[in-house]
Amino acid sequence: MKTRMLTCVAALAATSALAETHSASGPLDGYGPRPAYLISQMQDGPLKDALAACEGQQIARTDFSIGHRGAPLMFPEHTVEANRAAAGMGAGILECDVTFTADHALVCRHAQNDLHTTTNILATDLAEKCTAPFTPADGDTPASAECRTSDLTLAEFQTLRPKMDAADSTATTVEAYLGGTADWRTNLYDDNAQLMTHAESIALFADLGAKFTPELKSASVPMPDGDFTQEDYAQKLVDEYVAAGVDPADVWLQSFNLDDVKYWIANTPDFGAQAVYLDDRYEASDDDEGAIDPLDTATFQPTMQELADMGVNYIAPPLWMLITLDDAGQIVPSPYATAAKDAGLNIIAWSYERSGPLATGGGWYFQSVADAISSDGDYYEVLDVLAQDVGIEGMFSDWPATVTYYANCMGL
Repeated sequence: MKTRMLTCVAALAATSALAETHSASGPLDGYGPRPAYLISQMQDGPLKDALAACEGQQIARTDFSIGHRGAPLMFPEHTVEANRAAAGMGAGILECDVTFTADHALVCRHAQNDLHTTTNILATDLAEKCTAPFTPADGDTPASAECRTSDLTLAEFQTLRPKMDAADSTATTVEAYLGGTADWRTNLYDDNAQLMTHAESIALFADLGAKFTPELKSASVPMPDGDFTQEDYAQKLVDEYVAAGVDPADVWLQSFNLDDVKYWIANTPDFGAQAVYLDDRYEASDDDEGAIDPLDTATFQPTMQELADMGVNYIAPPLWMLITLDDAGQIVPSPYATAAKDAGLNIIAWSYERSGPLATGGGWYFQSVADAISSDGDYYEVLDVLAQDVGIEGMFSDWPATVTYYANCMGL
């Protein structure tokens, strides 16, 4: 495993424009036990020594630590409670994934069509409004349902109770289907969790002393939806920050749709300057974007330089696209990461701690370095390569305290 002789003192100079440590108006609750646990699982070496030497440090909010849907390792995602927890763990930037209701109100959900796994809708009278009703498992056919925010008005959406994002595909009843939480997550904090509109998230994040990274989610309904066009959708997202008096310098708009990013650059340049192109070209292909191999820059469509020439300043791929293994089996930056930096693009990575325990190689998020992953201690080994060698500006995390600890220790 690759390590460098780093100390917290030497790393204090390695700050970046985005990775700014700043005071918080919201309370900082501390790191909790997880960073120390991960450090205890690391192989002996300079990185472990450097991180262990920071035990007892005072927590400080840092923009390097980004709450991914809040803190969904333990709290229902995109809830008030999840984001309060993330801010308390020092996340300097918080995320609202933005979609819309039947009356085109903007709300925080990871997808327009996830209500059947993230709320109790199937156990309410609103289940009859779902795009696809609950169908129980039958032999080899899994249980299924599809419920969209666009199936409901805002008033109806606000009556739902959020829960951990999960479903039991073997279920024959609604009650069983609403379970299925992974055994490394928890339902302990589900009770009385509160959903949010996008406007409510802006007010909450500001009150917590955090900055903003909303993601404009793809619609599950055809666009335009009535007279609501994709451009209207992208503009309405910005308008809610303008109405709240938020400084554009505190906002990193996100979208997997490159056209959204180009819209913001052209039509809302103050916000477009920090718009983040979420890169899903590992699987997606259309007229403007081709599926790519992160190890082969010849496959990049558009190229990193072409993105920069469009005015894109931030790119955010899944973390596995940014790293690979060299001939000695050490974790190193990928050609994708090198090309992005050479083009002057700022890089944000996602998503840390989304994979759960790493003993079996880390799953999808660590697929490019699975042969070097053997324990939870490797979370910090990977983060160190991403921060120090790739030079990422920030990391989305399902439990921000672990990223905050590293960033505070290394001066990020």
